Amino acid sequence: MSARLQDAGDRLIIWNGNSEKRGALSPELYACILEAMALAQEPRIRAVILTSEGDFFCAGGDLNVLIARRAMPETARREKVDLLHDLVRGLRACPVPVIAAVEGGAAGAGLSLALACDMIVATKEAKFTAAYVKAGLVPDGGLTSAMARLLPRPLAMEMCLLGRPVMASRFADLGAVSRLCAVGNAMEEAMILADTLAAGPRDAQTVIRGLVASAYEQTEQQQLDAERDAMAHAAGQDEAAEGIAAFLEKRKPDYR
Repeated sequence: MSARLQDAGDRLIIWNGNSEKRGALSPELYACILEAMALAQEPRIRAVILTSEGDFFCAGGDLNVLIARRAMPETARREKVDLLHDLVRGLRACPVPVIAAVEGGAAGAGLSLALACDMIVATKEAKFTAAYVKAGLVPDGGLTSAMARLLPRPLAMEMCLLGRPVMASRFADLGAVSRLCAVGNAMEEAMILADTLAAGPRDAQTVIRGLVASAYEQTEQQQLDAERDAMAHAAGQDEAAEGIAAFLEKRKPDYR
């Protein structure tokens, strides 16, 4: 099976299969991600986890498929890339936090998908590779945009121009990986992180995701205005009433 979507109550888990090809992108994975993004609109969903069933998160595009696309007109090839970009936009627009649980590593468009998530849990031995240049290709899936936000320019250039892998520990030192764990434990750590998120205020988390995303693109004044409007609204909501009361009463808030 190339991919499957698991509905686990308050979270959705997207399992990338295709382990014989190190989790290369597949139509089934595309469909699962899009379905998960639609289901995440439901209030009961508190987090989405993207992970793999094999020992490698995602190796990116299947080179055999890319070879076949050489015969297509360039407009058709653009449309194929846009399908990947729809996934990236969907992950970024998801109303709840999205966690990538990375075993083994992520390469090419697989790295694009991982960096499109809000948080990454990776094993200490995982490697991240912008492998495009080794096949005479260039990054897609929003990879250069994500790298510009998360990594120093020299490292982004080294990864893209040389295609050399970078250890998850280095990404963690730079803040691009949220948690490091032992091999085989990425999914367990992601579930713990999802538990913590699920106990928080869903509506506030949704607004926070939007504010952080817009901060990279708006002017300071636009961002100040967005924060003002969001704060003025949040202060009048039930989540704030519960959160403030719990803080003053020295108890854990119950946002459910």
